[in-house]
Amino acid sequence: MSAPTVRRRRLGAKLRALREALNLTGEDVVEKSGDRFTTAKISRIETARVAAQRSDVELLLDLYGVDDMELRAALLTLTKEGARRGWWHSYRGVLTPVYEDLISLEAEAESVSTWQLGVIPGLLQTSEYAREIIRATSMSDAIAANIDALVEVRLARQAVLTREEPLTLWAIIAEQALRSSSEVDGLMHEQLGRLLSVGRRANVNIQVLRSDAPLHVGQMGTFTLLGFGPHADLDVVHTEGLTSALYIEETDKVAAHRDAWQRLTSAALSV
Repeated sequence: MSAPTVRRRRLGAKLRALREALNLTGEDVVEKSGDRFTTAKISRIETARVAAQRSDVELLLDLYGVDDMELRAALLTLTKEGARRGWWHSYRGVLTPVYEDLISLEAEAESVSTWQLGVIPGLLQTSEYAREIIRATSMSDAIAANIDALVEVRLARQAVLTREEPLTLWAIIAEQALRSSSEVDGLMHEQLGRLLSVGRRANVNIQVLRSDAPLHVGQMGTFTLLGFGPHADLDVVHTEGLTSALYIEETDKVAAHRDAWQRLTSAALSV
């Protein structure tokens, strides 16, 4: 996906559920609305490819006979918040759309479960570690030219761990990611201290998977599972490669990653 915000996805899913509960097709809704909608527009709203307008949502709720004022208010709130811009929009000149999607999802998630083979998770990085990792893994001149801004973004993302209702972070890190090379000994000392400090928070759990552990599913690659509590149907898996990232939303594939996560938690040691 080019991930729409979770609020838009929740709104779209609810509107689709209301329509389907009445056994209405998109064509039926177009007819009932007096052609104020097209089937394409209904699809774009339900799949969150566009931010719905308040007037459109109000009309759909009327067409679906929704007279529960609390439900209407909740859905209209989602409509308003779905169009709201996050703090990261001020960095749009240096962020890729895919990275913006990740930050948006983190900001709205209730939990993040991340498995990392070679690096410390971004939500746990110190500024100097982040700077060195960004520099070492940069594959474009644009990234190299905006390292300061990208470090700022990475540190700003970590506010989800200390907000009023903090995100729950569970990180499993391969032992090799904790090993320091001679030129970054001091950097890694600070980074390990950061892990120990943040790991004391009630909403943070850190595990390490030893290098001598038996073969395991995590060797197929890193991944991050973003969870949305009671809205489990909105859970998303994020995977990242050298030059691209992928978001996985299909229910069966998300479930497969949950199973892989459970296997990793059983194999890893707690810090």
